[in-house]
Amino acid sequence: MGKKHRRRTLSRKQLRFRRQSRPGANPAIVQAPIEAKPSRMHVLAYSPKQFLDKDITDLAALSGMAASHSVCWIDVAGLADVGLVKQLGEKFDLHPLAIEDVMNLHQRAKVEPYEHSLFVIARLPQLIDGHFSSQQLSIFLRGNTVLTFQEETSDWFEPVRERVRKSLERSRSIAPGFLVYALLDVVIDSYFPIVDALGDELDEIEGLMASGETRVVLGRIHQLLHELLLVRRTIRPHRDAINELIRDSSERMDAETLFFLRDCADHTIQLIELLEVYREMCIDYRDFHLSLISNRMNEVMRGLTLVATVFMPLNLIAAIYGMNFADDSPYNMPELRWRFGYPAVLGLMVCVAVLTVVWFSRRGWLRPPDPDTSDGRE
Repeated sequence: MGKKHRRRTLSRKQLRFRRQSRPGANPAIVQAPIEAKPSRMHVLAYSPKQFLDKDITDLAALSGMAASHSVCWIDVAGLADVGLVKQLGEKFDLHPLAIEDVMNLHQRAKVEPYEHSLFVIARLPQLIDGHFSSQQLSIFLRGNTVLTFQEETSDWFEPVRERVRKSLERSRSIAPGFLVYALLDVVIDSYFPIVDALGDELDEIEGLMASGETRVVLGRIHQLLHELLLVRRTIRPHRDAINELIRDSSERMDAETLFFLRDCADHTIQLIELLEVYREMCIDYRDFHLSLISNRMNEVMRGLTLVATVFMPLNLIAAIYGMNFADDSPYNMPELRWRFGYPAVLGLMVCVAVLTVVWFSRRGWLRPPDPDTSDGRE
């Protein structure tokens, strides 16, 4: 019970968040996010004949790395060091509004082209104990330099680094625009296992309904609908962002990269359609479950009504003979003086009850309702 309450509370936090900066505050004044992780800066710089892959702390060396390599990827994991983020923004002439968005988490996926750089925000998904959450990824493309800022310190992009290494082994260098695509591709592909897990949860709910174990079904359906809504609300802006990236980045990315971006956009459409199918199935299961509950309640009420109807004439007979009239009058229930009056009344009650049950049976009211008919008759 405690875990369910914690999951529900965390889900609400995904829907409600508070900005750290006050309304009207100067965007140049940025603050570290609440509970921000310690910052770590990693550089991956490469060219056809050079390769550099290491953690660094000296910002002064970045200019030389970017100048001596075809592509320089600077990855900052953890946003506790506000000074580091601001210095990188000043060093690479990043817009103050973009730096503010880097530090203000809970941004939706979007693309913002600036004069000297391209700014992209994506949401990295994760599923913990069946609960969906996401962390912010901020990407800058400026010349031959790609800067990424991750909310957490988890290493999501080792597949991208491995992809760069393999390309260099084949004497091919991944362009900066293609590197941005590769990062977005990791983000989008990370949603597929989560959507598959939600589909498995839907299959489990269907199995519970088929086996008749329906006590926890409604709660699990409600929770699954909530998770599907969160995932859909998170993934949908990625489709618009990638399409905008395709339309507005022809100068920053080559034609081949744009083809790959279209494939990435197609993946987002597949995810959205799959989530919509799961949502409709979940709603159908909920309606079917509520219909089952209603039908079972109707069956219970039907049985109680039949029992009450059988006893109604018996109660009438008992009520008549329970009236306390004076027995000295020959008109006041003379059968009370009969020798076999009591057995006669009991026999009358039995006959009335049997006739009532027979009448119910002939009407077909004692059998379960036929699903092929509307009134339960054959």
